Amino acid sequence: MRLSTLLGRIPEQSFYGRKFSGLALAESTTLEDFQDRCPFTLKSEFVADQSHFPPYGSNHLEPLERFTRFHQTSGTTGTPLRWLDTNESWNSMVESWTRVFQAAGVSSSDRVLFAFSFGPFLGFWLAFEAGQRIGALCLPAGGLSSVARLRMLLDNEVTALCCTPTYALRLAEVAAREKIDLCASKIRLIMVAGEPGGSIPATREQLSGLWNGARIFDHHGMTEVGPVTYECPKTPGTLHVIDDAYLAEVCIPGSSKLAAVGEAGELILTTLTRLGSPAIRYRTGDLVRAEKAIQPCLCGSCETRLVGGILGRIDDMVIVRGVNLYPSAIEDLILRHRGVREYQVILQQVSGMTDLRMEIEAVAEAPNTLAHDLELALQSAFSLRVPVVIVPAGTLPRSEMKAKRWVRK
Repeated sequence: MRLSTLLGRIPEQSFYGRKFSGLALAESTTLEDFQDRCPFTLKSEFVADQSHFPPYGSNHLEPLERFTRFHQTSGTTGTPLRWLDTNESWNSMVESWTRVFQAAGVSSSDRVLFAFSFGPFLGFWLAFEAGQRIGALCLPAGGLSSVARLRMLLDNEVTALCCTPTYALRLAEVAAREKIDLCASKIRLIMVAGEPGGSIPATREQLSGLWNGARIFDHHGMTEVGPVTYECPKTPGTLHVIDDAYLAEVCIPGSSKLAAVGEAGELILTTLTRLGSPAIRYRTGDLVRAEKAIQPCLCGSCETRLVGGILGRIDDMVIVRGVNLYPSAIEDLILRHRGVREYQVILQQVSGMTDLRMEIEAVAEAPNTLAHDLELALQSAFSLRVPVVIVPAGTLPRSEMKAKRWVRK
Protein backbone atom coordinates (compact mmCIF):
# COMPACT_ATOMS: atom_id res chain seq x y z
CA MET A 1 0.00 0.00 0.00
CA ARG A 2 2.78 2.48 0.90
CA LEU A 3 4.66 1.62 -2.28
CA SER A 4 1.53 2.21 -4.37
CA THR A 5 0.96 5.54 -2.61
CA LEU A 6 4.54 6.61 -3.37
CA LEU A 7 4.35 5.61 -7.04
CA GLY A 8 1.00 7.33 -7.47
CA ARG A 9 2.36 10.68 -6.21
CA ILE A 10 5.28 11.11 -8.62
CA PRO A 11 4.89 14.29 -10.76
CA GLU A 12 5.47 13.87 -14.49
CA GLN A 13 8.19 16.53 -14.67
CA SER A 14 10.13 15.30 -11.65
CA PHE A 15 13.27 13.15 -11.69
CA TYR A 16 11.31 9.92 -11.31
CA GLY A 17 8.49 11.11 -13.55
CA ARG A 18 10.96 11.27 -16.43
CA LYS A 19 12.89 8.15 -15.41
CA PHE A 20 9.72 6.02 -15.17
CA SER A 21 7.89 7.51 -18.16
CA GLY A 22 5.90 4.81 -19.97
CA LEU A 23 6.60 2.09 -17.38
CA ALA A 24 3.15 2.28 -15.69
CA LEU A 25 4.68 1.38 -12.32
CA ALA A 26 1.61 2.60 -10.42
CA GLU A 27 -0.32 -0.24 -12.09
CA SER A 28 1.96 -2.91 -10.60
CA THR A 29 -0.17 -5.45 -8.75
CA THR A 30 2.60 -7.44 -7.02
CA LEU A 31 6.10 -6.85 -5.69
CA GLU A 32 7.48 -9.12 -8.41
CA ASP A 33 5.67 -7.06 -11.03
CA PHE A 34 7.15 -3.85 -9.60
CA GLN A 35 10.66 -5.37 -9.58
CA ASP A 36 10.32 -6.54 -13.18
CA ARG A 37 9.24 -3.09 -14.42
CA CYS A 38 11.22 -0.73 -12.20
CA PRO A 39 14.90 0.04 -12.97
CA PHE A 40 17.47 0.67 -10.28
CA THR A 41 18.52 4.19 -9.29
CA LEU A 42 22.22 5.08 -9.15
CA LYS A 43 23.86 7.84 -7.13
CA SER A 44 25.36 9.16 -10.37
CA GLU A 45 21.81 9.80 -11.64
CA PHE A 46 21.03 12.00 -8.64
CA VAL A 47 24.33 13.84 -9.14
CA ALA A 48 23.54 14.44 -12.81
CA ASP A 49 20.00 15.61 -11.97
CA GLN A 50 21.32 18.19 -9.52
CA SER A 51 23.84 19.34 -12.12
CA HIS A 52 21.10 19.79 -14.73
CA PHE A 53 18.62 21.41 -12.31
CA PRO A 54 20.78 23.26 -9.76
CA PRO A 55 21.02 23.52 -6.88
CA TYR A 56 18.60 20.83 -5.60
CA GLY A 57 17.66 18.80 -8.68
CA SER A 58 14.14 17.76 -9.59
CA ASN A 59 13.54 14.80 -7.28
CA HIS A 60 10.72 16.46 -5.35
CA LEU A 61 7.13 15.34 -4.87
CA GLU A 62 6.16 18.70 -3.35
CA PRO A 63 6.77 22.36 -4.34
CA LEU A 64 10.12 23.67 -3.06
CA GLU A 65 8.28 26.08 -0.74
CA ARG A 66 7.18 23.11 1.39
CA PHE A 67 10.72 21.91 2.13
CA THR A 68 12.21 22.97 5.46
CA ARG A 69 15.37 20.87 5.93
CA PHE A 70 18.64 20.83 3.97
CA HIS A 71 21.40 18.24 4.27
CA GLN A 72 24.13 16.85 2.07
CA THR A 73 26.33 13.80 1.81
CA SER A 74 29.93 13.87 2.99
CA GLY A 75 31.33 13.62 -0.54
CA THR A 76 33.86 10.94 0.49
CA THR A 77 33.03 8.87 -2.62
CA GLY A 78 32.33 11.68 -5.11
CA THR A 79 30.32 14.85 -5.60
CA PRO A 80 28.23 15.72 -2.50
CA LEU A 81 24.47 15.31 -2.91
CA ARG A 82 22.10 17.94 -1.56
CA TRP A 83 18.90 16.59 -0.02
CA LEU A 84 15.72 18.40 1.04
CA ASP A 85 12.92 17.29 3.37
CA THR A 86 9.43 18.48 4.16
CA ASN A 87 8.25 18.54 7.76
CA GLU A 88 6.36 15.29 7.10
CA SER A 89 9.40 13.53 5.66
CA TRP A 90 11.59 14.74 8.51
CA ASN A 91 9.10 13.56 11.10
CA SER A 92 8.97 10.09 9.53
CA MET A 93 12.76 9.79 9.83
CA VAL A 94 12.76 11.00 13.43
CA GLU A 95 10.24 8.25 14.19
CA SER A 96 12.58 5.70 12.60
CA TRP A 97 15.47 7.02 14.71
CA THR A 98 13.42 6.65 17.88
CA ARG A 99 13.16 2.97 16.94
CA VAL A 100 16.96 2.84 16.97
CA PHE A 101 17.11 4.34 20.47
CA GLN A 102 14.35 2.07 21.76
CA ALA A 103 16.12 -1.03 20.44
CA ALA A 104 19.31 0.14 22.18
CA GLY A 105 17.41 0.53 25.45
CA VAL A 106 17.80 4.31 25.66
CA SER A 107 15.09 5.99 27.73
CA SER A 108 14.25 9.25 29.47
CA SER A 109 16.61 8.31 32.30
CA ASP A 110 19.64 8.42 29.97
CA ARG A 111 22.04 11.26 29.24
CA VAL A 112 23.29 11.04 25.67
CA LEU A 113 26.43 12.79 24.41
CA PHE A 114 26.67 13.48 20.67
CA ALA A 115 30.43 13.61 20.05
CA PHE A 116 30.65 15.18 16.61
CA SER A 117 30.39 18.51 14.85
CA PHE A 118 26.89 19.40 13.65
CA GLY A 119 27.47 20.18 9.98
CA PRO A 120 25.20 19.46 6.99
CA PHE A 121 25.42 15.68 7.49
CA LEU A 122 21.95 14.18 8.10
CA GLY A 123 22.28 11.52 10.77
CA PHE A 124 23.45 13.52 13.77
CA TRP A 125 20.60 16.02 13.57
CA LEU A 126 18.07 13.19 13.38
CA ALA A 127 19.67 11.39 16.31
CA PHE A 128 19.65 14.51 18.47
CA GLU A 129 15.99 15.27 17.77
CA ALA A 130 14.99 11.63 18.29
CA GLY A 131 16.81 11.61 21.62
CA GLN A 132 14.80 14.64 22.71
CA ARG A 133 11.60 12.98 21.56
CA ILE A 134 12.11 9.95 23.81
CA GLY A 135 12.88 12.27 26.73
CA ALA A 136 16.62 11.66 27.11
CA LEU A 137 18.89 14.52 28.19
CA CYS A 138 20.82 15.34 24.98
CA LEU A 139 24.26 16.94 25.20
CA PRO A 140 25.66 18.47 21.97
CA ALA A 141 29.46 18.36 21.85
CA GLY A 142 30.08 19.94 18.46
CA GLY A 143 33.07 22.27 18.19
CA LEU A 144 34.77 20.85 21.29
CA SER A 145 38.15 19.17 21.52
CA SER A 146 38.35 15.51 22.45
CA VAL A 147 39.56 16.44 25.94
CA ALA A 148 36.64 18.81 26.43
CA ARG A 149 34.21 16.14 25.29
CA LEU A 150 35.66 13.66 27.76
CA ARG A 151 35.29 16.20 30.57
CA MET A 152 31.70 16.88 29.55
CA LEU A 153 31.06 13.14 29.54
CA LEU A 154 32.41 12.74 33.06
CA ASP A 155 31.05 15.96 34.59
CA ASN A 156 27.51 15.28 33.36
CA GLU A 157 27.53 11.54 34.18
CA VAL A 158 26.68 10.67 30.57
CA THR A 159 25.33 7.14 30.11
CA ALA A 160 25.27 6.83 26.30
CA LEU A 161 27.71 8.03 23.65
CA CYS A 162 26.96 8.53 19.93
CA CYS A 163 29.89 8.68 17.48
CA THR A 164 31.77 6.71 14.83
CA PRO A 165 33.65 3.55 15.91
CA THR A 166 37.04 5.10 15.14
CA TYR A 167 36.24 8.21 17.14
CA ALA A 168 35.26 6.12 20.16
CA LEU A 169 38.71 4.53 19.85
CA ARG A 170 40.25 7.99 19.55
CA LEU A 171 38.48 9.25 22.70
CA ALA A 172 39.81 6.26 24.64
CA GLU A 173 43.31 7.00 23.32
CA VAL A 174 43.07 10.66 24.39
CA ALA A 175 41.74 9.61 27.81
CA ALA A 176 44.78 7.38 28.34
CA ARG A 177 47.15 10.14 27.24
CA GLU A 178 45.52 12.72 29.53
CA LYS A 179 45.29 10.29 32.47
CA ILE A 180 41.47 10.42 32.38
CA ASP A 181 40.07 7.28 33.97
CA LEU A 182 37.19 5.96 31.84
CA CYS A 183 36.29 3.58 34.65
CA ALA A 184 34.99 6.67 36.44
CA SER A 185 32.47 7.32 33.67
CA LYS A 186 28.84 6.20 33.68
CA ILE A 187 28.92 5.12 30.03
CA ARG A 188 27.00 1.88 29.58
CA LEU A 189 26.26 2.18 25.86
CA ILE A 190 28.16 3.40 22.78
CA MET A 191 26.01 3.81 19.66
CA VAL A 192 28.17 3.76 16.53
CA ALA A 193 27.57 4.25 12.82
CA GLY A 194 29.19 5.69 9.69
CA GLU A 195 31.64 2.77 9.29
CA PRO A 196 31.41 -1.04 9.22
CA GLY A 197 33.35 -1.22 12.50
CA GLY A 198 30.23 -1.47 14.66
CA SER A 199 29.54 -4.96 13.32
CA ILE A 200 33.18 -6.15 13.21
CA PRO A 201 33.74 -8.47 16.21
CA ALA A 202 37.33 -7.37 16.91
CA THR A 203 36.39 -3.68 16.82
CA ARG A 204 33.41 -4.22 19.11
CA GLU A 205 35.52 -6.19 21.57
CA GLN A 206 38.29 -3.59 21.60
CA LEU A 207 35.85 -0.72 22.10
CA SER A 208 34.02 -2.46 24.94
CA GLY A 209 37.31 -3.24 26.67
CA LEU A 210 38.52 0.35 26.43
CA TRP A 211 35.20 1.70 27.73
CA ASN A 212 34.90 -0.40 30.86
CA GLY A 213 32.63 -3.07 29.37
CA ALA A 214 30.15 -0.70 27.69
CA ARG A 215 27.78 -2.27 25.20
CA ILE A 216 28.51 -1.44 21.55
CA PHE A 217 25.33 -0.88 19.52
CA ASP A 218 25.46 -0.63 15.74
CA HIS A 219 23.04 0.97 13.29
CA HIS A 220 23.28 2.54 9.86
CA GLY A 221 21.68 4.95 7.43
CA MET A 222 22.38 7.30 4.53
CA THR A 223 21.62 10.91 3.70
CA GLU A 224 19.81 9.77 0.55
CA VAL A 225 17.42 7.45 2.41
CA GLY A 226 17.58 8.14 6.17
CA PRO A 227 18.02 5.81 9.19
CA VAL A 228 17.71 2.26 7.84
CA THR A 229 18.67 -0.32 10.47
CA TYR A 230 19.18 -0.97 14.17
CA GLU A 231 21.14 -3.72 15.88
CA CYS A 232 19.20 -6.70 17.15
CA PRO A 233 19.02 -6.38 20.96
CA LYS A 234 19.45 -10.16 21.31
CA THR A 235 21.94 -10.89 18.51
CA PRO A 236 24.88 -8.46 18.45
CA GLY A 237 26.28 -7.99 14.96
CA THR A 238 22.92 -8.50 13.25
CA LEU A 239 20.99 -5.48 11.96
CA HIS A 240 17.22 -5.26 11.50
CA VAL A 241 15.88 -3.20 8.60
CA ILE A 242 13.05 -0.85 9.60
CA ASP A 243 10.65 -2.53 7.18
CA ASP A 244 7.82 -0.09 7.89
CA ALA A 245 9.90 2.66 6.30
CA TYR A 246 11.85 0.77 3.62
CA LEU A 247 11.47 -1.86 0.95
CA ALA A 248 14.79 -3.70 1.09
CA GLU A 249 16.21 -5.91 -1.66
CA VAL A 250 19.63 -7.43 -2.26
CA CYS A 251 21.20 -7.52 -5.72
CA ILE A 252 24.23 -9.41 -7.00
CA PRO A 253 27.01 -6.78 -7.28
CA GLY A 254 27.43 -5.49 -10.82
CA SER A 255 24.23 -7.19 -11.93
CA SER A 256 20.50 -6.53 -12.06
CA LYS A 257 19.79 -10.03 -10.72
CA LEU A 258 18.47 -10.35 -7.18
CA ALA A 259 20.61 -12.35 -4.77
CA ALA A 260 19.34 -15.53 -3.18
CA VAL A 261 18.31 -15.43 0.47
CA GLY A 262 21.45 -15.38 2.60
CA GLU A 263 23.72 -14.61 -0.36
CA ALA A 264 25.98 -11.57 -0.03
CA GLY A 265 25.04 -8.70 -2.30
CA GLU A 266 24.34 -4.98 -2.63
CA LEU A 267 21.56 -3.49 -0.51
CA ILE A 268 18.80 -1.86 -2.61
CA LEU A 269 16.37 0.48 -0.82
CA THR A 270 13.07 2.18 -1.59
CA THR A 271 11.89 4.82 0.91
CA LEU A 272 8.24 4.30 1.84
CA THR A 273 7.66 7.17 4.28
CA ARG A 274 10.21 9.84 3.28
CA LEU A 275 7.98 11.10 0.49
CA GLY A 276 9.30 14.62 -0.05
CA SER A 277 12.41 13.47 -1.94
CA PRO A 278 12.19 9.69 -2.33
CA ALA A 279 14.74 7.11 -3.40
CA ILE A 280 13.30 4.20 -5.39
CA ARG A 281 15.26 0.98 -5.85
CA TYR A 282 18.40 2.88 -4.88
CA ARG A 283 21.70 1.01 -5.12
CA THR A 284 23.28 1.92 -1.79
CA GLY A 285 26.72 0.37 -2.38
CA ASP A 286 26.49 -1.46 0.96
CA LEU A 287 27.45 -5.14 0.96
CA VAL A 288 25.06 -7.21 3.11
CA ARG A 289 23.75 -10.73 3.65
CA ALA A 290 19.97 -10.50 4.15
CA GLU A 291 17.49 -12.97 5.57
CA LYS A 292 13.73 -12.55 5.52
CA ALA A 293 12.20 -13.53 8.84
CA ILE A 294 10.36 -16.86 8.53
CA GLN A 295 9.63 -16.72 12.24
CA PRO A 296 10.16 -13.96 14.81
CA CYS A 297 13.73 -13.18 15.85
CA LEU A 298 14.83 -13.79 19.43
CA CYS A 299 14.07 -10.12 20.06
CA GLY A 300 10.52 -10.57 18.70
CA SER A 301 11.08 -8.65 15.45
CA CYS A 302 9.83 -10.02 12.12
CA GLU A 303 11.85 -7.49 10.12
CA THR A 304 14.52 -8.25 7.52
CA ARG A 305 17.82 -9.27 9.11
CA LEU A 306 21.27 -8.27 7.85
CA VAL A 307 23.52 -10.99 9.25
CA GLY A 308 26.91 -9.60 10.18
CA GLY A 309 25.68 -6.02 9.69
CA ILE A 310 27.21 -3.98 6.88
CA LEU A 311 29.94 -6.25 5.54
CA GLY A 312 31.62 -3.46 3.57
CA ARG A 313 31.20 -1.14 0.63
CA ILE A 314 30.99 -2.51 -2.91
CA ASP A 315 33.30 0.26 -4.14
CA ASP A 316 35.77 -0.33 -1.28
CA MET A 317 36.76 -3.79 -2.49
CA VAL A 318 40.28 -3.93 -3.91
CA ILE A 319 41.95 -6.71 -5.87
CA VAL A 320 45.53 -7.35 -4.83
CA ARG A 321 47.37 -9.98 -6.87
CA GLY A 322 44.09 -11.68 -7.71
CA VAL A 323 42.72 -11.64 -4.13
CA ASN A 324 39.51 -9.72 -3.33
CA LEU A 325 39.95 -7.70 -0.13
CA TYR A 326 37.37 -5.76 1.88
CA PRO A 327 38.57 -3.19 4.44
CA SER A 328 36.25 -4.67 7.09
CA ALA A 329 37.98 -8.07 6.84
CA ILE A 330 41.40 -6.41 7.20
CA GLU A 331 40.22 -4.39 10.22
CA ASP A 332 38.84 -7.47 11.98
CA LEU A 333 42.18 -9.25 11.60
CA ILE A 334 44.35 -6.29 12.63
CA LEU A 335 42.39 -5.33 15.73
CA ARG A 336 42.47 -8.89 17.01
CA HIS A 337 46.11 -8.15 17.81
CA ARG A 338 46.03 -6.31 21.12
CA GLY A 339 49.18 -4.31 20.44
CA VAL A 340 47.66 -2.21 17.63
CA ARG A 341 46.72 1.38 18.45
CA GLU A 342 46.02 2.63 14.90
CA TYR A 343 46.78 1.51 11.36
CA GLN A 344 46.84 2.65 7.75
CA VAL A 345 46.88 0.63 4.52
CA ILE A 346 48.79 2.11 1.57
CA LEU A 347 47.79 0.98 -1.93
CA GLN A 348 50.15 1.59 -4.82
CA GLN A 349 50.66 0.47 -8.41
CA VAL A 350 53.74 -1.70 -8.97
CA SER A 351 54.42 -2.88 -12.54
CA GLY A 352 50.79 -2.35 -13.44
CA MET A 353 49.41 -4.29 -10.45
CA THR A 354 47.92 -3.11 -7.17
CA ASP A 355 50.11 -3.81 -4.17
CA LEU A 356 49.72 -2.86 -0.52
CA ARG A 357 51.72 -2.31 2.61
CA MET A 358 50.67 -1.43 6.12
CA GLU A 359 51.76 1.04 8.78
CA ILE A 360 50.96 0.37 12.43
CA GLU A 361 51.07 2.44 15.58
CA ALA A 362 51.69 0.11 18.51
CA VAL A 363 50.74 0.51 22.15
CA ALA A 364 53.61 0.79 24.62
CA GLU A 365 53.24 -2.79 25.86
CA ALA A 366 53.07 -4.34 22.37
CA PRO A 367 55.44 -7.25 21.71
CA ASN A 368 58.54 -6.64 19.59
CA THR A 369 57.23 -9.26 17.18
CA LEU A 370 54.00 -7.37 16.40
CA ALA A 371 54.88 -6.50 12.78
CA HIS A 372 56.05 -10.05 12.05
CA ASP A 373 52.96 -11.52 13.75
CA LEU A 374 50.67 -9.37 11.60
CA GLU A 375 52.51 -10.32 8.42
CA LEU A 376 52.05 -14.00 9.23
CA ALA A 377 48.35 -13.49 10.06
CA LEU A 378 47.71 -11.61 6.81
CA GLN A 379 49.48 -14.26 4.79
CA SER A 380 47.53 -17.03 6.51
CA ALA A 381 44.15 -15.31 6.06
CA PHE A 382 44.52 -13.90 2.55
CA SER A 383 47.49 -15.74 1.02
CA LEU A 384 49.23 -12.40 0.54
CA ARG A 385 52.63 -11.16 1.68
CA VAL A 386 51.96 -7.70 3.12
CA PRO A 387 54.89 -5.69 4.54
CA VAL A 388 54.03 -4.25 7.97
CA VAL A 389 56.00 -1.31 9.41
CA ILE A 390 55.74 0.07 12.94
CA VAL A 391 55.61 3.89 12.93
CA PRO A 392 55.96 6.31 15.90
CA ALA A 393 52.89 7.05 18.03
CA GLY A 394 50.83 9.95 16.69
CA THR A 395 52.07 9.49 13.11
CA LEU A 396 48.81 8.27 11.58
CA PRO A 397 45.76 10.54 11.07
CA ARG A 398 42.74 10.56 13.40
CA SER A 399 39.18 11.66 12.65
CA GLU A 400 35.91 12.17 14.49
CA MET A 401 34.02 11.21 11.32
CA LYS A 402 34.74 8.36 8.91
CA ALA A 403 38.28 7.06 9.21
CA LYS A 404 40.59 7.34 6.19
CA ARG A 405 42.69 4.25 6.76
CA TRP A 406 43.11 3.25 3.11
CA VAL A 407 45.33 5.54 1.06
CA ARG A 408 46.15 5.28 -2.66
CA LYS A 409 49.57 6.42 -3.82
